[in-house]
Amino acid sequence: MSGHSKWATIKRSKAVTDAKKGKAFTKVAKNISIAVKTGGGADPGFNFQLRMAIEKAKEVGMPKDNIDRAIKRGSGEGKEAITEVTVEGHGPASSAFIVDAITDNSTRSTQNIRTIFSKHNGHMGGQGSVAWMFESKGQILVEAQKGLEELELELIDQGVEDVKVSEDGLEIYTLPMDLEKIKKFVEAKRLKVSSAELIMKPKQTVDVTETDKSKIQSLIEALEEDDDVVGVHTNVNL
Repeated sequence: MSGHSKWATIKRSKAVTDAKKGKAFTKVAKNISIAVKTGGGADPGFNFQLRMAIEKAKEVGMPKDNIDRAIKRGSGEGKEAITEVTVEGHGPASSAFIVDAITDNSTRSTQNIRTIFSKHNGHMGGQGSVAWMFESKGQILVEAQKGLEELELELIDQGVEDVKVSEDGLEIYTLPMDLEKIKKFVEAKRLKVSSAELIMKPKQTVDVTETDKSKIQSLIEALEEDDDVVGVHTNVNL
């Protein structure tokens, strides 16, 4: 979730071609496995993080057998151990980045991310180099649809931290602990939720030139193409 347009990412994922489905399946399978490992077990009824990961898997058309295998892997039934890796860095125009990866080889993943930064006029930073610029938040995206007009005020009454309106719909920001509650509230209104996840939200966003914006977007896309990367967060308005 990100300083860049999450709506654009969603639109790209919905248009995923058969040639890219394998890569999409790999990413969502890792999300499922790590949700089981760190989010409270293999039962989606008691693990909100897992429920969100399964929803993403279904959105890209992942078969149930693949989902079940990913759950078993997170439960430790597979041979390969997986872990979460968080990398901090800077892109063009001193832009700040936090990159989340899920991998069975943290050394390989970190080196791949380092190479991507270098190829796009950026560099990796040490732990804590940019993390102070971000804070963990829940983010819910609600597609533009009939019934949104009254939702904004109702959300404020529910205690959300921020609501942003755009032509794509609503961006809702919550405390991490309130993400599930607010998602259920929106869905109870019979409104379609495009995305619900925990993100690293920049405390303050920055504007850059159109030239730098293009370079930063290229860096984001290269990072998102990496098989191990599951989240890219930046402080740039794109």
